[in-house]
Amino acid sequence: MAKKGQRRDEILQALARMLESNTEGRVTTAALAEEVGVSEAALYRHFGSKGQMFEALVAFIEESLFSRVNRILESEEAPDDQCEQILRLWLGFAAKNPGLARLMLGESVQGESDALKTRVNQLMERLETQLKQLLKQARVQSQLSGETDALAGANLLVAVVHGRINQYSRSNFRNDPTENWPAQWAIIRAGLFQ
Repeated sequence: MAKKGQRRDEILQALARMLESNTEGRVTTAALAEEVGVSEAALYRHFGSKGQMFEALVAFIEESLFSRVNRILESEEAPDDQCEQILRLWLGFAAKNPGLARLMLGESVQGESDALKTRVNQLMERLETQLKQLLKQARVQSQLSGETDALAGANLLVAVVHGRINQYSRSNFRNDPTENWPAQWAIIRAGLFQ
C-alpha cells in the first residue's frame, strides 16, 4: 500500500500524463481515479478538489523553474547570457514535461476556476518580471541596444517562449521547442543587446 506522500505524487504524475495525452484539455476526476487505480473518494483524501491538484502541479513547476532561475541569477554571467539561459531552461522544461507544458500555457485549466487560471498566468508574469529586471540591469551596464525598453523587451522574450511552447503543444509534442534555439537566440540577442 502506498504511503500518503507517495500516493499524492502518483496522482500528480498521472494527472501530468493525462494532460499530455488529452488534447481536449479537460481531465475528469473519474478518469484520473481510473488512471491511478483508486476511487474518486481516494483522490479527495489527498486533495480537497481537482483545483488543488492543479495548484500542486503549478507549485511543482514554479519550484522546478525558479530554483534554477535563482542559480542562474547568482552566476557571474552577463545579463544577455542569463536571459538566454533562463529562456532555454523554460523551453527545455516544457520539452521534458509535455503535460506540464499544456498547463503552463493555460490550455489545461479552461473551464476551471478563475483563481486557478490566474495562478497559471502568474507563471509567465513572474518570468516576465525576472527578464525585465535583467534587461534593466543590462541598460545600467550599457549592454541594452539603442532605446530598447526593458518592459517591451521582456514581454517579447516571454512571447517567444510562450509561442515556442504553444507550437510544441499544437504539434502534439513533435516539434521540440528547443529546436533551432541557438539560431533564434542569436537573432533575438542581436536585436536586444549590444
